[in-house]
Amino acid sequence: MNKIPVIPTPKTVFLKVQCPKCKNLQSIFSAPSMKVKCFSCETILAEPSASKGIMKGKIIEAVGKE
Repeated sequence: MNKIPVIPTPKTVFLKVQCPKCKNLQSIFSAPSMKVKCFSCETILAEPSASKGIMKGKIIEAVGKE
């Protein structure tokens, strides 16, 4: 009997997030370890939490998720 090896898939992805203040698009990790600020206006886009981040901006798409 041939066993197919199980390859785990990551539960985190990169997200394309739109800043609520200046509408700038930025790619951030879905589980940030520190506060993520917008490059343009320095509004906080995401904050860390227990497992996933708390997103303050609008999530446009998940980058790299199939």
